[in-house]
Amino acid sequence: MNKKQWIGSGIFYGLSAFGISLTIKASVGVSSFNALNVTLATMSGIKVGTITTAINLGFLAACWLLDRRQTSLKQKGSEYLIMFFALLAFGYLINGFVYYFLASLHLTNYWGQLAALIGGILISGTATGQVLRLQVLKFPIEHWCHLLAQRSRWTFKQYRYGVDAVCISGALLLAISLGLPLAVREGTVISFFLLSGAIAWSKERDLTLGIPTRQKRQG
Repeated sequence: MNKKQWIGSGIFYGLSAFGISLTIKASVGVSSFNALNVTLATMSGIKVGTITTAINLGFLAACWLLDRRQTSLKQKGSEYLIMFFALLAFGYLINGFVYYFLASLHLTNYWGQLAALIGGILISGTATGQVLRLQVLKFPIEHWCHLLAQRSRWTFKQYRYGVDAVCISGALLLAISLGLPLAVREGTVISFFLLSGAIAWSKERDLTLGIPTRQKRQG
């Protein structure tokens, strides 16, 4: 595997974490998955990056059980170990950005909050698209939905929207029942329409200055 693919994927993984952190600091609502993470973090006092990692690792474990590719255990184990450490780093980066690097960022103007939100969505969406294009690292939720879709009559899109619905419902239920600040707000709606478009746009374009994509293995 090309060394540049690893470097490029790592950089864009970090940019994705930065974009997500910026949407959190905007405080006008975040994407469905992050709405649940932010709500759980507020409820428990655990940092949001740590919550994000814990849930992602749960999906990664589910992916391991569902993944029936005809590959050696060593190859499969090495791919999942890489994803494991990438998710740990992802959570640490979110914590670093939210609680340290962006700690002094306090947006009191509503239009400034919206600008930060949209900027964060575009950064995270573009970075995510490049990670998917390079095909070195996977995002556990999307991988889980893909594996389920291969084994049932439901499509990837249906499973992914199902995850979104569960995350939004869970965030709203916890916030309302416990009197917590709402993480599901107008930013969630904006993210719903803007994030997928940014990912799709980026995935079809080479923003890595010529780093080749990973060649898919046969079988």
